[in-house]
Amino acid sequence: MKLYTKTGDGGQTGLYGADRVSKGHPRVETYGTVDELNSVLGMARAENMRQEGPDTGLEADLEYLQNALFDLGADLATRAGGPYERRLSRLDAGDVTHLETLIDRYQEEAPPFTGFVHPGGTPVAAALQLARAVARRAERDFVRLLEVEEANPHAGVYLNRLSDLLFIMARAANARSGIHEEAWLVKGRR
Repeated sequence: MKLYTKTGDGGQTGLYGADRVSKGHPRVETYGTVDELNSVLGMARAENMRQEGPDTGLEADLEYLQNALFDLGADLATRAGGPYERRLSRLDAGDVTHLETLIDRYQEEAPPFTGFVHPGGTPVAAALQLARAVARRAERDFVRLLEVEEANPHAGVYLNRLSDLLFIMARAANARSGIHEEAWLVKGRR
C-alpha cells in the first residue's frame, strides 16, 4: 500500500467513518492540533532521554499522554453515531480524573505558584511549556468545533486539564534540575 492516496489533493479529507470534509473544517483543525501536540510531547520525551539520568517517571507519564492523544485524535475524527464509533474508546470523566491525579502529584514537587513564569529552563521544561501552549490552542479549536457541530464534551475538559498538567510538569522538571524559574516582571522592571 502506498503512503500517498491522492484523495486529499482537492482539499478534502476523510473522517473516521468515511465522511468527507474540508481540510479546513473545525473538526480537522482540532484533531490536527492534537496531532501537533503529540509531536511536541515527542520532543519533550526525546529531550528527557537525552539528559544524563533520564527521568523515568516523567517518561512513563509522557508515554501515557501520547497514547491518550491518539485516543483523543480518533475521538475527534469520529462523529457521534457513525459506523465506526463502536471501534474507538471515547475519552470520559475517568480520563479527566486521571489527569487531575497527575496534576496533584506534580504540584507537590513544584515550587508554590506565585505568578506567571517565563517558559523555559531545561530543554525538557521548555518543550513541556510549548506543549502547554499547543494544548491551549487545541482547546480553542475544540470550542470553535462546538460552534458548528457536536463533539464529545469530555474532550474539551481533557484539553483544559492537559494544559494545566503540562504547565506543572514543566515546573516540576525545572525544580528537579535545580533551575530557578524567572518570574514575569511587568514591563521588565525589577
